[in-house]
Amino acid sequence: MRTYELHGESIDALTLVERPTPVPGPGQALVRVHAVSLNYRDLLIANGTYPRGGAQHRLIPASDGAGEVVQLGPGTRRWQPHDRVMGAFFQKWLTGPFDFEAAVSSALGGSVDGMLSEYVVLDEKGLVRIPSGFEYEAAATLPCAGLTAWVALHELAHIASGETLLALGTGGVSIFALQLAKRAGARVILTSGSDEKLARGKRLGADQTINYRSTPQWQVMARELTGGRGVDHILEVGGAGTLQQSLAALRQGGRIALAGQLSGEMASREVAAQNDRDIRVDQVFVGSAEHLDRFARDLERAHLAPVVDRVFAFEDAGQAYRYLDRGAHFGKVVIRL
Repeated sequence: MRTYELHGESIDALTLVERPTPVPGPGQALVRVHAVSLNYRDLLIANGTYPRGGAQHRLIPASDGAGEVVQLGPGTRRWQPHDRVMGAFFQKWLTGPFDFEAAVSSALGGSVDGMLSEYVVLDEKGLVRIPSGFEYEAAATLPCAGLTAWVALHELAHIASGETLLALGTGGVSIFALQLAKRAGARVILTSGSDEKLARGKRLGADQTINYRSTPQWQVMARELTGGRGVDHILEVGGAGTLQQSLAALRQGGRIALAGQLSGEMASREVAAQNDRDIRVDQVFVGSAEHLDRFARDLERAHLAPVVDRVFAFEDAGQAYRYLDRGAHFGKVVIRL
């Protein structure tokens, strides 16, 4: 089979190689991968700058993929050949509260081999059924970016009609948050450094937009847009570099979910919690396999389609990484096998 490996610490080290097709063991399934989506984490891992240390040598990268079951290992009962599935981001965090050791030791495309391969073997419990009606390209966007937004807004918080969400940027997590918040009846303020992307956000349902390049004090504008009260929810994907502005944009008793590090450094939950305005601070670690299944079933009911910006061929995976690295995308970048 063809697969990608990381042979160094740069996007240029992403190398297409041949490996034997793996054989599923007891309780496992062999999945033919049809689509993979990229996350900012994948860039950090490729460049050797992911905060939890370097990836294993010759790692198969990328956490998010969708495909079909083609072979079952001994004793596998949950799935049948031709079932359409996606891999859970953390293969060993199946349910319940966040389990740091289990999660970190089983993170696809980081601690263990990921999805950028023609075939992968995964534990049967680490697979989730694709929402009915979803193409593989759409399903591949769900396990990390989509689930992060879902957990932040519907598991840790319960965003409601009439509340206001401030969504930072137009990457995968923020665009999912925009869609989920609008479906809940909330008002959404969207930020970006591109007027073109803000116009696309308006067409997708954003109620107000702020260009953070022309309005560097965007937290002041966000408060003005809420009559001085402040927003109810922020999904903080910028990290330490935007944390203080995000906190300033929140109302008394508002909620902030820390979920990214686009500014280069993760925001500290301890720092965020040092406020005197009763702001609720949550840390989002993607989600469990049970969360992903709940999210997928909700998408079936909502008929909500993820926003895929661009699809690259498998042979052009390096170009997909570079496109994501340029920040030109709106929504998700997908690789089709």
